[in-house]
Amino acid sequence: ITITVEGKEYGTYSLQEDRTIPVGNPVLNTVVIKDGKAKMLEANCPDKLCINQKAICYDKESVICLPNKIVVTVISEVQGELDAVVN
Repeated sequence: ITITVEGKEYGTYSLQEDRTIPVGNPVLNTVVIKDGKAKMLEANCPDKLCINQKAICYDKESVICLPNKIVVTVISEVQGELDAVVN
């Protein structure tokens, strides 16, 4: 995963290694990587929508905290499954 804060790269982390990542200085959000998936665990934003998003693991999936301007994006060879086909 790649984490950006205000559009600037904060760090890149492997989904293969379980860990907890405090994001920001001071810490604004906490991202947890567990069992090959990343999830926003904690956030100090008022709406907390980012912590209610599902865990991500497929290429180009993301979790976004708009108030804190934090974006967590998966960069992977693993593609998600199609959920619909439209002509």
